[in-house]
Amino acid sequence: MADVKSLEHPTLKVPYEILNKKFRTAQKTLDREVSHVQQAASEIEKALSDYQEVKAKDITSLLGGMVEKLQVLKRKAEESISEELAASNVCKRRLEHLKEHNTLTLSGNVSQGAFNQWRRKRLDRMVVEYFLRNGYYNAAITLADRSDIKDLTNIDIFLTSREVEKSLANRETTKCLLWCHDNKSKLRKLKSNMEFNLRIQEFVELIRSDRRIDAIKHARKHFPSFEDEHLSTIQQVMALLAFPVTTVIARYKALFDETRWDTLIEQFRQENYRLFQLASHTHCYSDNGENTNPSCPVCQPYLNQLAETLPFAHCSQSRLYCHISGLPMNENNQPMMLPNGYIYGEQALEQMARENNGQIICPKTKEIFPFKKLEKVFVISFIVSDDNTEII
Repeated sequence: MADVKSLEHPTLKVPYEILNKKFRTAQKTLDREVSHVQQAASEIEKALSDYQEVKAKDITSLLGGMVEKLQVLKRKAEESISEELAASNVCKRRLEHLKEHNTLTLSGNVSQGAFNQWRRKRLDRMVVEYFLRNGYYNAAITLADRSDIKDLTNIDIFLTSREVEKSLANRETTKCLLWCHDNKSKLRKLKSNMEFNLRIQEFVELIRSDRRIDAIKHARKHFPSFEDEHLSTIQQVMALLAFPVTTVIARYKALFDETRWDTLIEQFRQENYRLFQLASHTHCYSDNGENTNPSCPVCQPYLNQLAETLPFAHCSQSRLYCHISGLPMNENNQPMMLPNGYIYGEQALEQMARENNGQIICPKTKEIFPFKKLEKVFVISFIVSDDNTEII
């Protein structure tokens, strides 16, 4: 249950944040439309209370305006309720999915098939998120549709962020600024400086285009609201007015660097994760030093940096090694899967069973299983050559 609590926090938090945002947006929209209706009603009351004779056509016009505003209020209310219901249904679907895990684990007679199916669905969700974070949107959508897990994933959030990232990659700030405006209150609580950095970049681009008068107007319009927290940065940015684009002074040259757009994209990505309380890395990512081998060159970060520009090595056939014994897993040391999904070599597990009265203790999770619950895993090997691929 501990792994579910740690892994599934965003599963419930994201739709809750979306529902909360839709509720607040609907509240503001309805308050605005109600004020319009009240204003129209006040105009009618004022016209009727006037001592002068009221013309029928004037009252008809006022009533027509009142009806029009009521119709707008009704339409906006229906749209808001529909959006909130859709968001609440997503919350309900995800709660039912997690309750299913609780039911399977707490019931006395656990159906291994049903439990494996639930874990498979969770794995598919993690793969979908991995695809989304790495830009494989079509693959993510296809997998979500085939596994019927679209309501359990955050595809809509990533598709929205993709449009913003595309606009930033095209040196445009409009969509990102609109995103900042839509989430202004939440970003303020997070102490985000995303909007400030966007305004700086707009200022820099005006200088780059030799539109210095427009840059001054831009600064007067947008920078005053950030003076309390970023005065020193604003002063440095304003100094760009005195320097050419080709300046070699490091602190000003850095502001003209085109890679600042890449920095903005990465900042937006991280701010979006913070906004919906998503993890900064996908669940398919691991940076756990416990799983590294000190004798393995691939596990050494310094060698990774040296080899970054080198071509990938050709590996015709992969080899599996037991995490417990370090021995290769093959026909003489069959890979065996524990009920929790971890796989180890048969020889190490047999020795562990002999030492623990037929019980296996998973080195990763410390769960205990009887040896008879283990299952053999069969590996399909692929031998790749230049002209064909052979399956063994």
